[in-house]
Amino acid sequence: MRLPDRWRLAVGAVLLCLAGPGPAVYAADSFDHSAFDALLRANVTPDGLVDYDAFQAAPSFRTYLGGLYAAQPEKLEPAERLAFWINVYNAYTIELINRHSERASIRNINKTIGFSLGPWREELVRAGGRSYHLDNVEHDIVRKQFQEPRIHFALVCAALGCPPLRAEAYTGARLEAQLEDQASRFLAQSPQKTRVDLAARTLYVSPILGAWYRGDFGGDAASLGRFVARYLPAGPARDLLLSGRFELRTSDYDWRLNLRPKGLH
Repeated sequence: MRLPDRWRLAVGAVLLCLAGPGPAVYAADSFDHSAFDALLRANVTPDGLVDYDAFQAAPSFRTYLGGLYAAQPEKLEPAERLAFWINVYNAYTIELINRHSERASIRNINKTIGFSLGPWREELVRAGGRSYHLDNVEHDIVRKQFQEPRIHFALVCAALGCPPLRAEAYTGARLEAQLEDQASRFLAQSPQKTRVDLAARTLYVSPILGAWYRGDFGGDAASLGRFVARYLPAGPARDLLLSGRFELRTSDYDWRLNLRPKGLH
């Protein structure tokens, strides 16, 4: 159900008041992610490990989430709108982890014997005047509306097998550079997730590319190889992928929580 704008803004204002003092985070034609940006910079390591306790204790995080509900993303231009929804997904994944006090794996959330909604179907997201679960945000909004394969390197599911959580918020002005950097980190700088075995003429990729979302990268091995090759330096590995004459295999996925160990900065 979608609330009228006047009610959405009113509810958002109430949420902001309940969250405590803080800067305004929404306007009719823009959205200020600076509160989330400051939290990410302070509480996420360069390799994407997260201090979940710090987010849980921060009043500014509650303020930011309240602002997401009051926002009007449909009035943003495309790059700003995509940045908004990426930040929504990542912020509410953090909220999901903390809501369940989970510190081992996101897959433990809503895990029961028999039928289970799982973590991605819990309707906890409040954004743009509506309620969603994380699957809605990823599949019905981000993937469907934008058809941008690099979002798979920006949406972070709180697992070590995911791309690293970026230690800054996404913004429309910097979105292209941010997505390119995330893709490069995942495809060219993370050999445990993506690597080329020249001797075996084999490309190993994360299940994100090789199984779950393969269609977003062209669907077949040759298309996937060409996509990965964009982020590799000139040389034999890149040439192999561009040739299309290689075997494609999927790497193991690490579902352990991307938790920052105590004392690590």
